[in-house]
Amino acid sequence: TLWTDTSTVTCPACGHRQSEFMHGPLSRLVCVACGHEMRPPPGGCCVFCAYGDFPCPDQQVAGSCSCGSEGA
Repeated sequence: TLWTDTSTVTCPACGHRQSEFMHGPLSRLVCVACGHEMRPPPGGCCVFCAYGDFPCPDQQVAGSCSCGSEGA
């Protein structure tokens, strides 16, 4: 299983992509381009799983995610 500690998060408001280091699940992230506060959808795991190109480390280990790719 390939594991990564960075994810490129795409802002759902403006489409800006920013690379973020993943320490674990992230409940909120502010877009550096437009200031939009990204949060996971209701019942979702985290910002990385919802809007990133890789899920958070917890979900990479578990092999599944509760929120899929809502931000894609």
